[in-house]
Amino acid sequence: MAAFNVAVIGATGLVGSEVVRRLEGRGFPVKNLVPMASKKSSGTLVEFRGEGVQVVQASEDGLRGMDLVFLCVGQEEAVRYGYAAKEAGALVIDKSNAFRMDPEVPLVVPEVNPKAAFHHKGIVASPNCSTIQLVVAIKPLYDAVGIKRLIVSTYQSVSGTGKDAVTELRDQTEALLKGEEYRPSAYPYRIAFNLIPHIDAFEDTGYTKEEMKLVRETRKILEDPGLPISATAVRVPVFVGHSEAVTVDTQKECDVEEARRLWSEAPGVVLVDAPEALLYPMPVDCEGRDEVFVGRVRRDISCERGLTFWVVADNLRKGAATNAVQIAELVLLGEVSR
Repeated sequence: MAAFNVAVIGATGLVGSEVVRRLEGRGFPVKNLVPMASKKSSGTLVEFRGEGVQVVQASEDGLRGMDLVFLCVGQEEAVRYGYAAKEAGALVIDKSNAFRMDPEVPLVVPEVNPKAAFHHKGIVASPNCSTIQLVVAIKPLYDAVGIKRLIVSTYQSVSGTGKDAVTELRDQTEALLKGEEYRPSAYPYRIAFNLIPHIDAFEDTGYTKEEMKLVRETRKILEDPGLPISATAVRVPVFVGHSEAVTVDTQKECDVEEARRLWSEAPGVVLVDAPEALLYPMPVDCEGRDEVFVGRVRRDISCERGLTFWVVADNLRKGAATNAVQIAELVLLGEVSR
């Protein structure tokens, strides 16, 4: 089997460090790993295959000779290094928002639209974390019975914001339990013991950019630009794991048992749906897993053909690192693995 020179830009962040772990955990054939980060982080070590690999400062010159480059950085840096890596001949997999809606760049979830990946021109985009778990969950229904309308509310963990937000939730919780004040910085309001119905900037419509990412990305992945979707994104005091309450109006009749059968056979989905035994997906049970979990399946009593269900996934794994590595497996190894 061929082995590849791999660079991970943003290797010391939450997503980048998880990409390194997933490359090892999934046995991806890495010849040489080059972890890159900011000047501040250069010289530190990341563990890979039982050894410490030194982080180097990210640079365009450092991308020469790379076969595969993961971009786990902000949009501006992703554009800079993405085009540089592409010009150097590498396959680029981007986890930022830089290329997702570019019509020349495929937006890929391997369980959902694997063929799109092979239309790449050097860059493949990985969707937003909340989009990934949503499309994995709805794809079996979309293919079997069609979807007329989709409503989703997301309950997103603080790790989706980054390391500073994780630290803030921990320290803020500790301070509040001691009766102390803690001024928020990662969010406009305190996140401990609170919910914030605001992720990213508001658009003129009243929806946030995070909500519209989910709308636009889902339409692109399903190749259904007119699909009616309404989203509400909420930040919750959970460290890892995004949850979603989803309602779909289907084109054809689909009862609960048929939906359960579709999910039980779907790639990348785990059905956890026995409410009589208090079994349903929760973030604490899904952390550290690569699958998307579906439960609380029931008929939507407000419409003729509707289903309501609950979706949970580890946003750092399937919502970010795992999906990116799966894209690399698909394009470079010809595999679609769970």
